[in-house]
Parts: sequence; structure tokens; C-alpha cells
Amino acid sequence: MRIASIENILEKARSQKKRIAVAFGEDSHSLEAVSIGIKEGLFTAVNFARRSVLEETAKTHSIDISLLEIIEVSGELEGIEKAVKEVREGRANVLMKGICSSANYLRGVLNKEWGLLPEGRLLSNAAIIEVETYHKLLMISDPGVLLRPTLEEKAKQIEYCVEVAHALGVDNPKVAVVAAVETINTKMQATADAAILTQMNKRGQIKGCIVDGPLALDLAVSKEAAEIKKVISEVAGDADILIFPDIETGNSFYKSLTKLANAKTAAILLGTTKPCVIPSRGDSVETKLSSLALASIIS
Repeated sequence: MRIASIENILEKARSQKKRIAVAFGEDSHSLEAVSIGIKEGLFTAVNFARRSVLEETAKTHSIDISLLEIIEVSGELEGIEKAVKEVREGRANVLMKGICSSANYLRGVLNKEWGLLPEGRLLSNAAIIEVETYHKLLMISDPGVLLRPTLEEKAKQIEYCVEVAHALGVDNPKVAVVAAVETINTKMQATADAAILTQMNKRGQIKGCIVDGPLALDLAVSKEAAEIKKVISEVAGDADILIFPDIETGNSFYKSLTKLANAKTAAILLGTTKPCVIPSRGDSVETKLSSLALASIIS
């Protein structure tokens, strides 16, 4: 069954009910998202935090944490290490960042001794977006981790996003490799990379999807634009996945939709042995909850 909305993601997570390990979840947004998820039957959770601080936060913001397992830690670094190990050793299915710094959280995920990124894998980031102006869920990569991905890294991004799409019931996702224009320009590396990735897909080097590019953004999401520009493409106007040339374009697109178009979103880290959630401080409780649900589905 193809998942068609963020609400469908929540419903599927509820049917699977995985376990979340929260790294130093002492902030109100993390606590509220986790407590709501537990009460709604989406998952169970264990929080590696200082009990006294956590209880004070819960009291100040009227958050019920009675169903949340709490394991006492002395500070941020211990909380991260214990949460990562909880996932690595199979006692939890998903890792979530609490109020700890993103740099320390990622160091934990990347730790060679007890982290979650195997050798040879690429740490990347993807977001699922539901917006009224598009006819289905849209996945984008990479809005938050890879600064300027190489050709090889873009191929990995596609591979990881396709795995997520399959988990969401999209059997043969359509991947648009985005550039500023839809023609190859040797002065624009993004267009050359897109053309190569398209050919790699046709030759069976990238599987489980249909790749086309370079496609300007309007072509990727608008059949009318493709018809006006006379571009023949299986992907144009019907993309499931957008691969952006760098973090500036991916991040700007993501934030434009969330802040100006009221898009619903869910975001996760990819490439790790188990899915990880690294919420932004500006993310809403709803986005954090949706991200946890998405991670639960693909765990």
C-alpha cells in the first residue's frame, strides 16, 4: 500500500510500534513529541537524561512523562553514548537527538567503536514533504548534511532515498536530479552529474527507480511546464524524489515550503544501520513526531 500523506506515516508507525532511544531529551519540544507519540501508540521510548532536569521541564510545560522510561546520566556526552549504544545493540530501533549539540550527536553516530555508520556508508539526510500544491508526497535530499555532494555521493543519495520510497510503498519511484536548467552545460557541474546519473540508471547501475536529469525544478514538479518547454520525460511533473546539487538549494527549498507554504514534513538521517532523527531547534512538535514515525517505519 502506497503511503500518501504524513497521516498515513503516523498510522503505519502505530501498527509497528518500535522503540525510540532519546539522547539527552531534556527540552520541552522533544519531551512533548515523545510523550504524545507514546500516548498515541506510535512507539515506546527510553530517554537518557538527568531526571531532575527532565522532571522540572515537564512540570514547567505541563508535559506528562509518566510512560517514558528514564535512564539517569551525568551529562550530554554520556547521554549520547548510551542512547547510541542502545540502538546499536538492538534494544531500540531509532535514535533521536534531544537538546544535545548537533556536533556531539553526530560524533556519537559516527563513532568508529560504538557508532551507527558502517565503513563505506555515506551519512546523508532526506525529508518527506506534504504540501497542498503537489499531488503526492515528495522526498528531497540533501537539505541538511552534505554540503556539495560528488557524483558518487549523489548516486548514494538516490540509493538511500529509493530504499525509503520502497518502504513507503512506492515500488518504482521517479527521481528528478535537479539543476538550474534542463540542458547539459559544461560550466554547470550539476547538469553533467544529472546526465551521468540518468545514464547510470538506464544501464542498471542505479536500480529500483526511474532517474531523469538535468531537470529544472519547474519541470520536475509541473507537467504543464514540461509541455510548454517540450521536454519529454517520465519523471517531469510527477517526481517522487528530488536530488539537489548542494545543501544551499536543498535547505532553501525545504524551508521555503515549511515557512511559506505550510508544508507538513518528516526528516531523517540516512546511511546509518538504524534511522536517526536530528530535529532542528526550529522544528515544530508535529515535525518531530512525524520524523520519529517515519524513522520507525524504515527501521
